[in-house]
Amino acid sequence: MNAASQDVLITADDVWAGYIPGVSILNGCSLEVKKGELIGIIGPNGAGKSTFLKALFGLVPVTEGKFVLDGDDITNLRADQLVKRGIGFVPQTNNVFPSLSILENLEMGAYQRPQAFKERLEVIGDLFPVLIERKNQRAGSLSGGERQMVAMARALMMDPKVLLLDEPSAGLSPARQDETFVRTREINKHGVTVIMVEQNARRCLQICDRGYVLDQGTAAYTATGQELLKDPKVIELYLGTLGA
Repeated sequence: MNAASQDVLITADDVWAGYIPGVSILNGCSLEVKKGELIGIIGPNGAGKSTFLKALFGLVPVTEGKFVLDGDDITNLRADQLVKRGIGFVPQTNNVFPSLSILENLEMGAYQRPQAFKERLEVIGDLFPVLIERKNQRAGSLSGGERQMVAMARALMMDPKVLLLDEPSAGLSPARQDETFVRTREINKHGVTVIMVEQNARRCLQICDRGYVLDQGTAAYTATGQELLKDPKVIELYLGTLGA
């Protein structure tokens, strides 16, 4: 194995996947993610962005192609097996246990490694001090932005190699959106590889190392975030006035 391939953490190799047999949302999607990168995935509605994350996390069946993590084929493994292998996933909605406290949500995040709970709680406390201050508050009473914070923190309790974020800024106020992007970059700086699907394409590309543009279920373009922000074709087709 050469040095370049050793740097690759996740590969999607010609992946076809969909919710209904015979109907594919992903149509030969290929991309790769290197260790330590923050990858942004943008594209029009219905392009397969969220489906990509769900297929990678074992929630949507892959019919052709494969996902590889650190050299191992992980295609169609169950979500709990993928968590053990170092993948954390934060869905867009229903991402906390509303009847449980913040602390209990974090305990659920560490259910496969309860012996590491105290150690991971210290790490989470550095990243999200407000959650520790309010640890006994019921998650259902939190705002959307606060729930997003709990969901991220819970996914990080297993010390994942890679964190999958599905539309983390969706439905949040502009100020809360900004906090979410800053927090995502901070998590990445702590050594966690991040793959983020985002509708706020401009802000996503501003913080990511590299971006992929998905269109009709396949990766249409890839470049650094800054290059995609300045690409006339990407601006015209996907960023509109936001990219101007």
